[in-house]
Amino acid sequence: MPVAIRTPLSREDARKLRAGDSCLLSGVIYTARDAAHKRLCELAAQGKELPIDMKDAVIYYVGPTPARPGEAIGSAGPTTSYRMDAYSPALIAMGGTGMIGKGKRGSGVIAAMREHGAVYFGAIGGCGALLSRCVRKAEIVAYEDLGAEALRRLEVEDFPVVVVIDSEGNNLYETGRQAYLAARG
Repeated sequence: MPVAIRTPLSREDARKLRAGDSCLLSGVIYTARDAAHKRLCELAAQGKELPIDMKDAVIYYVGPTPARPGEAIGSAGPTTSYRMDAYSPALIAMGGTGMIGKGKRGSGVIAAMREHGAVYFGAIGGCGALLSRCVRKAEIVAYEDLGAEALRRLEVEDFPVVVVIDSEGNNLYETGRQAYLAARG
């Protein structure tokens, strides 16, 4: 049975999630890829206000295609997460509690997740058109010049994700592989 999660995602609620949990996210999430992450971290380093409140925020690593008439967003599949690894620890320290993407994360990101109580969700790559059906509203909030990589505010309903790495550092990519190999005997 999937875990229903409402954003913003508090650190307390993030710490309750375990690697392998299937979840349905509803509420507000933000989109950002590496160029937007870099700008957010540069603003923070300069002591300037960010265009979004990072407290309890969930960021989806996606560069969606343009929306068709009558749709909130175009195809919105996850991008490879390691490209955000240089910036993610700082955003987690600023209050971010969730990240959505695909692929492995570096040790620095996992250490920040453990220290601050954040989780990494995996979304299914190749399912961007299906995932976009969960987006009820999308608006650019910053960095429009980045095109598809602009910082967006999405309102989502029952957006399907799996906890890949939990706030204790348990990693489904590792435990799942171990369980598979053990089952094969």
